[in-house]
Amino acid sequence: MLTGNRSVRVGDLILREIADLLMRRVKDPRVKGVTLTGVHMSKDLKHARVYYSIIGDERDLLEHQSGLDSARGFIRREIGLRLELKYVPDIVFKHDPSLEKGEHMEK
Repeated sequence: MLTGNRSVRVGDLILREIADLLMRRVKDPRVKGVTLTGVHMSKDLKHARVYYSIIGDERDLLEHQSGLDSARGFIRREIGLRLELKYVPDIVFKHDPSLEKGEHMEK
């Protein structure tokens, strides 16, 4: 039996599947260049906050967010098909500004 928090393990699986879907199956050009940085699962595994980062300005951020939001239904359905979960979590994409802060600090 695996040790550790179930929500962390399920979150890691979901993050891996979403990354694969964004690279291979989602055709929307607005999601290209998105880097997934983490996921936070609720304890009951019904909600997933997926954090992403991009390099760009505010306009790019809004464009990428709308692309991720429009692909959310497809991603959720595919996760339901790929993973054997009792509940397929509701997915919300949130911007994570940490990569941009790191780039700014390097300059």
